[in-house]
Amino acid sequence: MGDLIRDPDVLRFTRVPDPPPEDFVQTWLQRYEDGRRDGTREAFVIEDPADGRFLGIAVAPSIQREERTAELGYVIHPDARGRGVATVALERLTAWAFRELDAVRLELLISTENPAWKRVAEHNGYHYEGTLRSMFVVPGRWEDSEIWSRLSTDH
Repeated sequence: MGDLIRDPDVLRFTRVPDPPPEDFVQTWLQRYEDGRRDGTREAFVIEDPADGRFLGIAVAPSIQREERTAELGYVIHPDARGRGVATVALERLTAWAFRELDAVRLELLISTENPAWKRVAEHNGYHYEGTLRSMFVVPGRWEDSEIWSRLSTDH
């Protein structure tokens, strides 16, 4: 995962700080382990079904159980991009969230500068709701982000 967090697109379009601190992977994993225990976060490894090679991660960085909502996301390794991995990952993550979390509403926050993620969202039945202007991403960086949603009642 070390090379993934140094990828220019990951640094540009995710909440990974640039440059990532030395302990970023360990700290990130610990936050998700803690979140798994208290039900506020979840993360899954994306592997190639043919050979088990690491392709990326699919995450629920924010789960609001009482409200039955969750924010979802994913990060795809550069070698796996352009092959439909993100589309399948979001499809499976969405199905998991509706089934396991009994979610009513799922959200994606996507940089206005990231057309690939918007296409993946659209392909998976998410709807553009608007733009959040100058949203805090990581220390020192604010950017416009689009909010996309999918409801359990959407087809």
